[in-house]
Amino acid sequence: MREVVVQPTFESWRAAARHLLVEGVEPADVIWREAAPQVGLFDSVPAPEPAAAGAPSDYRVPRAFVELAAAAARHADPDRWRLLYSVLFRLVRTTPGLLASESDPDLVRLRKLARQIAEADLLARTPGAGQFVPKTDDLDELRRAAASCQGCDLYRHASQTVFGKGPATARAVLVGEAPGDQEDIQGAPFVGPAGEVFDRALVEAALPRDQVYVTNAVKHFKFVRTPKRRIHQTPGTVEIGACRPWLEAELALIRPEMLVCLGGTAAKALLGAEFRIMKQRGLIFEGTGLAPKVMATLHPSAVLRAEDAAGQERLYGMLVADLKLVARLATSPPKS
Repeated sequence: MREVVVQPTFESWRAAARHLLVEGVEPADVIWREAAPQVGLFDSVPAPEPAAAGAPSDYRVPRAFVELAAAAARHADPDRWRLLYSVLFRLVRTTPGLLASESDPDLVRLRKLARQIAEADLLARTPGAGQFVPKTDDLDELRRAAASCQGCDLYRHASQTVFGKGPATARAVLVGEAPGDQEDIQGAPFVGPAGEVFDRALVEAALPRDQVYVTNAVKHFKFVRTPKRRIHQTPGTVEIGACRPWLEAELALIRPEMLVCLGGTAAKALLGAEFRIMKQRGLIFEGTGLAPKVMATLHPSAVLRAEDAAGQERLYGMLVADLKLVARLATSPPKS
């Protein structure tokens, strides 16, 4: 078993990995240790050991791997060095086409680490909505300010900001994911096909829409444009984080008795990344700091995506049942 100590940098790992490749050391025979980073200007840094005589000192690997490795190496996951060498060894020694795999466990984990680094980089470059949110107790003023928000790049392509709609005295706030095509065009939440399902479910639940406040976690439409139409894209953590100050301002002003997350994206944004909508929908959460009671249910668009009529009926029944619970629990008297 070989123990290899590296500084927590891509360059240090690469130097060690080259030497191991030359010797043909199997990934399973390496224990990777991470040294404390060098902090002094004149601290000594061990030079890489020379390659074995007569052996190639370098290997050609796809640029895509180099980029993946450089990003993953910046992550704090202590297992990243092992993952990187496992993939590198197989690329060079046994499986040249490994990068085409979508299911290789090590590759899946490396891509996740690299994606998290990319999101962190983007978040650092994204100003966020905080600077655009005014200090006000006027919902209309908040709405007007949101119209000029440039807190993330989504504003560049969307038609307009789609702010929340409903009374400031609402006892329940229902939060969806983001505007769709029709919402972007009309400037109001839940007015497209999913909005029709939503309206019908609210009626059946005896939860009048004009008495609830409806909004989205993200206020601009995210999409990919095709020759025929704009295809909705799920907002990422960067857009959700950038837009969160608007949602926080809405909740602080309205102070609802109950907050309802519509769909998995909204639920994960507000209740944590591990939230599972089909397992935890209908449960009541307290002590979140968001509202006295918080619940998640299906997004109305999930009903439309069901495979057949029976599936639609089943999902719609879940949505209505959850909204009936909201109607029963949001019982605080209207604010004056």
